[in-house]
Amino acid sequence: MNDIKSSGEEGRGCREKGRSALFKRSLPPSPANRPAPASSFFRGMRLAVPVLLGYLPVGFTFGILAVQAGMNPLTVGLTSWFVYAGSAQLIAAGMLGAGAGPAAIIVTTFVVNLRHLLMSAALAPYLRPWSRPLQAWFSFEMTDETFALNLSRFSSAGVDRAEALGVNCLSHLAWTTGGVAGALFDKAIGDIRPFGLDFALTGMFIALILPHVRVPRRLLALCSGAALSLIFALLGMDQWNVMLATACAATIAAFAPLPDGRGAGGRGAEGRAGDTGAKAVNATCPRPAADAADGSLGAHAGSPRGRNA
Repeated sequence: MNDIKSSGEEGRGCREKGRSALFKRSLPPSPANRPAPASSFFRGMRLAVPVLLGYLPVGFTFGILAVQAGMNPLTVGLTSWFVYAGSAQLIAAGMLGAGAGPAAIIVTTFVVNLRHLLMSAALAPYLRPWSRPLQAWFSFEMTDETFALNLSRFSSAGVDRAEALGVNCLSHLAWTTGGVAGALFDKAIGDIRPFGLDFALTGMFIALILPHVRVPRRLLALCSGAALSLIFALLGMDQWNVMLATACAATIAAFAPLPDGRGAGGRGAEGRAGDTGAKAVNATCPRPAADAADGSLGAHAGSPRGRNA
């Protein structure tokens, strides 16, 4: 009985250590160790330089395509600043050029950006201590690339408010600058096909798709969405084919009897953070108490060992 009681106490202690190892990074640093906001902000801007190098050419492409679709440089700048949605803006420029109406463009933009709902949910635990205005500011400037960069920093180095805003601000400025530059130099560039800039939208979606092809359910959604989009377009629904194909493909993938396939290679920063906490617990806790703590961490962090999803 004493051994069982001792094992139970060890398990509870290990679970507490595991939770601490996993979630302590989400807390803001103490005032004594907190860096100056200005230095953190500029550090965040330095971290965002790779994003800047990607956003400038893609934004430039959007500016050219938008002008060719009928926008003026001022409209391009305002769209890049207030919409700030790369793939959605490129799709909107193409739809404008094809004569699509405002309703189709708005709904398409909404559907394309629905992934932000899931990204925001993943970041919500880290942003909970922030004020509502700061949360709104951060959410407005969140993109796929800044989400990945900030989530990686949050889970590895803790939440630095100024650094996160620095990452977002430089990325936002880079995208807007690229769009305005493309609109202003449209006549100088002329036909973008010799430069390969018309491939920017295709290249962006390929980059977004590649990390998901290893998961059977997501691969099914990608393939069925592409096939249905082509079928709907051939049937004459060329202004609604993307939305209809997205809805149908998502439904097919949701009900298909396929595994999610979330292995170690397919996990994001949350999974890696869970593994880090698990390793810390395993190093200090005996078996089988470490197994219980590892399972608890997996359930919190999205590890396949802790859940079946």
